[in-house]
Amino acid sequence: MSNVDGHDAGTPTWFDLMTPDLAGAQRFYGELFGWTFLQGTAETMYYTMCQKNGRNAAGMGKRPEDAPYPTAWSVYFDSKDVDATAARVREAGGQLMMEPMDVMDQGRMLVCVDPTGAVFGYWQGRRHNGAQIIDEHGAMTWCEVNTRDGLKASDFYAKVLDVEPRKWPMAEDPDFVYYTLHKGEKAVAGVMQMNAQWPDAIPPHWMPYFAVESAEDACKKIESLGGKVMHGPFDSPYGRIAVVTDPYGATFSIIKLSEAAMAA
Repeated sequence: MSNVDGHDAGTPTWFDLMTPDLAGAQRFYGELFGWTFLQGTAETMYYTMCQKNGRNAAGMGKRPEDAPYPTAWSVYFDSKDVDATAARVREAGGQLMMEPMDVMDQGRMLVCVDPTGAVFGYWQGRRHNGAQIIDEHGAMTWCEVNTRDGLKASDFYAKVLDVEPRKWPMAEDPDFVYYTLHKGEKAVAGVMQMNAQWPDAIPPHWMPYFAVESAEDACKKIESLGGKVMHGPFDSPYGRIAVVTDPYGATFSIIKLSEAAMAA
């Protein structure tokens, strides 16, 4: 079990889902990840804490029918001052989709768009400090931005997350372009350049990864619960991965972490 009580600035701190069917999503993810749920009140639009072993693993809320955004998972990075972060995002060429705002007494948030079109957020914790459990079945473990311009994206995130981009050497496959974003020696997120194999209709986006005990078993469970397996399972240096969707169209990835990844 990997329990955490806070996150470093510029590192992933929270994943949450906006879904058209809150009860249905709770059934799906509860069966898949073993989550239990603390559902909020009408005042919070029924925003729900998804818990694993009594600790906050992720969040989910009801997507309004007239919402201008799709059913999707969102990735948030830790900020110690979202107002200062907002200025850095603008200076680096990003845009603000939602200005810094208080979320009652829980924290302060900001939603941005990077220069390549991917949406992401920041969270400045107060009572809620992000995920309290990581790197085990049903917990957040990795995230990466899928973009048409990996160099532009990695340069932007270097500035706004205070990370060092490192390009993977992939001489055997020049069409595969990937950067890892490092805080010191630790990789905290990734940048994947979408090549010609990606359909044009897929926009730039952040992809959350959840750890699982078995990629194959998780894929079977996802399909039995009404979700879809879009790609995989396949092997990577960090573990065995599959890209999947829930019954309502939200895309995410699952990974059986390798021993090397767990030791990093």
